[in-house]
Amino acid sequence: MILLEQEFDAPTIAGNRGLLGYLRKTAAKRLGEGLVPVRFVITSTTATGYHCEIGAISGLVEAARSAPRSVFDFSRRAVENTDHFNVVLLVPTGIGAEIGGHAGDAAPVTRLLAKTCDTLITHPNAVNASDINEIPPNGLYVEGSVICRLLMGTAGLQPVRSNRVLVVIDAHKDELFVNAAINSVSAARASYGLRCPKVIQLDPPVKLRARYTSSGVAAGRVEEFEGLCSVLDEYRDEYDAVAISSVIDVPHEYHMEYFLSEGKMVNPWGGVEAMLTHAISSLYDVPSAHSPMLESRAIADMDPGVVDPRMAAEAVSITFLQCILKGMQRSPRVVTDAEAMTNASVLTAEDVSCLVIPDGCLGLPTLAALGQGIPVIAVRENRNIMNNDLASLPWAADQFYLVENYWEVAGVIAAIRAGVSPESVRRPLHSTAVVRKAHSSEVQTSDSPTIRIA
Repeated sequence: MILLEQEFDAPTIAGNRGLLGYLRKTAAKRLGEGLVPVRFVITSTTATGYHCEIGAISGLVEAARSAPRSVFDFSRRAVENTDHFNVVLLVPTGIGAEIGGHAGDAAPVTRLLAKTCDTLITHPNAVNASDINEIPPNGLYVEGSVICRLLMGTAGLQPVRSNRVLVVIDAHKDELFVNAAINSVSAARASYGLRCPKVIQLDPPVKLRARYTSSGVAAGRVEEFEGLCSVLDEYRDEYDAVAISSVIDVPHEYHMEYFLSEGKMVNPWGGVEAMLTHAISSLYDVPSAHSPMLESRAIADMDPGVVDPRMAAEAVSITFLQCILKGMQRSPRVVTDAEAMTNASVLTAEDVSCLVIPDGCLGLPTLAALGQGIPVIAVRENRNIMNNDLASLPWAADQFYLVENYWEVAGVIAAIRAGVSPESVRRPLHSTAVVRKAHSSEVQTSDSPTIRIA
């Protein structure tokens, strides 16, 4: 089995209406036979088309494996539960986000926003910082594809006390890196009580190749995936979550170029990692995360000097493993059974109060929130290489807020939670809209109010 990236262009549709269903049909036509999507994004929108990129699994039929439920499946929520206020925070991987596109540099944002809500649901890219993981106490560490399914209404999250974490590492030819990974697991067991039934050395290892798509997004290709799946099949009764550490093939010069770029180079490793974990979580319905294993001592001995603070966590680690071990320890259980999803302990789309994303990010989470009526807050300051005008989507009134920074996000969340119109705390306050109805005609006598924060 292979994980690979596919790209295609689709003509735009009037008003961007019915976009989710349209893209599902278009993707089915454009993908080759036997390719099953696990990841989807629109990287740019023009007047004439959407540029779409899909991560997909090939070879499921040949491997006699059932295809997972379609990533485009959507179940509209009947109500919004307002007993609690729960926020989903996303900083998509591999898009060069100014905040969160490096090494856990969105963690301060997660801690800020966690104070505005009862539960903050976020993903590894936001808080993973090599040997550091700053998930807040009321945060849920959830793999990206599972968050997609949560918002699409096809999966729920059940908080856990702890997970049994199966750790799978490359049988690296240099024992230094094998020993470092095992010592990281031992440190987690001794220092914060990680439950790890086994460390599996995978030989031959799964092969990850990091490459960029035509839009500049980090993606890649995964080969020998069936070997990893065989291990996950064999030990399925012994784990609740999976942590993987393996070598990612990148051009040798990327290691130094990345650190010397002062944050301008899109992190090349994260995209292919996301493809791998999306596939695992989709096939096995378990939390999963990946950390890269260094290729050689020569790379480990590179001295990039004093680096951009956003990259510093990567510059001082040899395993990059500790962050995912801590995340997997309490990552919530993935619930897909329809009856089980009604249990009071399970968070579903009905429990999501708002979604926070960088401006321009248009993928399944944004489209799901649009369809679910979930408020979306987009952040201009978190610049990235996505090129989509989110304001042009067919939002309901008071559903979309475009803000400058995460300070403003906290304010908008507080207003929504308080039941206060965010526009009412800004000035000027627009005139009240008055409509005079005369028979079948309508005459509007004042300017329409603008609810979006700009």
